[in-house]
Amino acid sequence: MEKFYWSDPPGMTAFPVARPGYPIIFAAAFATVIFAVIGFAGFAVAGLVITGCICCFFRDPDRAVPSKPGAVVSPADGKVIFSELVENNPFIEGKCRKISIFMSVLNVHVNRIPHEGRITDIQYYPGKFFTASLDKASEKNEKNAVILETKDGREICFVQIAGLVARRIICRIQDGDILERGQRFGMICFGSRLDVYLPADVNPEVTPGDKVMAGTSILGYLS
Repeated sequence: MEKFYWSDPPGMTAFPVARPGYPIIFAAAFATVIFAVIGFAGFAVAGLVITGCICCFFRDPDRAVPSKPGAVVSPADGKVIFSELVENNPFIEGKCRKISIFMSVLNVHVNRIPHEGRITDIQYYPGKFFTASLDKASEKNEKNAVILETKDGREICFVQIAGLVARRIICRIQDGDILERGQRFGMICFGSRLDVYLPADVNPEVTPGDKVMAGTSILGYLS
């Protein structure tokens, strides 16, 4: 039987919400109450629906993480749109296996660490806001690249990329942090993309079109 573990302690609520969503949710709820008090029923109903949608977007469910040795888990919920070997990239040297995951506004947007290890570098790049599903988004869009070194000295890079609507990248980790597979480390608001760069010898467990879940779905294994 496959074993799982909790890299983050399970939440104490039935519907966990990511902390960055609190101000937006409270603002929408406050406006809804005001509309209801002054008798604008139509606006109050619309506000209630919008508040519910915002709560849904910022949902942050607990995830059980597979304990298989060497497993690299998805850092994001969404659909795999690219999985190929690339000769070079701006973040780590040499040939890599690049896997790209597109997150629509309907996906959970909390990002998780793909493999246990130490953060050796975080690189932020300002840029444009093309639709995140386009290939040029990897190169042109605003992004935040995180480089992780495993205990065996292997490097993994995972890149948060803003999209057409997404205009806020949140990353709560720092250089030198030692983290566990599946731990939360940030999020991107309102539709975006994650690119993952793995060693070239990693055989992918996913193909374009596959749906993946952060912290749970396995992208491949480090040998």
